[in-house]
Amino acid sequence: MPLTIADLMSKMPGAFLPEKAPGLEAVIQFHFTGNEAGDWYAEIKDGKVTVHQGVHPSPRMTLTADSSDYIKIFTGELDGMRAFMEGKLKLSGDLNLAMKLTQMFRIR
Repeated sequence: MPLTIADLMSKMPGAFLPEKAPGLEAVIQFHFTGNEAGDWYAEIKDGKVTVHQGVHPSPRMTLTADSSDYIKIFTGELDGMRAFMEGKLKLSGDLNLAMKLTQMFRIR
């Protein structure tokens, strides 16, 4: 069964590596287009991640991508930096946080 955006978002808390983000407090907004269009946000606080469906009023960073491209990035089929350079992944807000994302989560 193929991975869905809901699957990926539900796995985020378990994939978080708190030792890679000491003292970090941030909200990351995810805006997905395509087959699984929708909005989700991840709140990083006190060494934990909680994920919610919807739009946060003041995220520190927003990531926008086609849902199928994001799944490919998450599973390693598509390089995140390449997707960004090709315009498949758009980022706004704190870009330093975006660079740390790949280190803060165990990506399989």
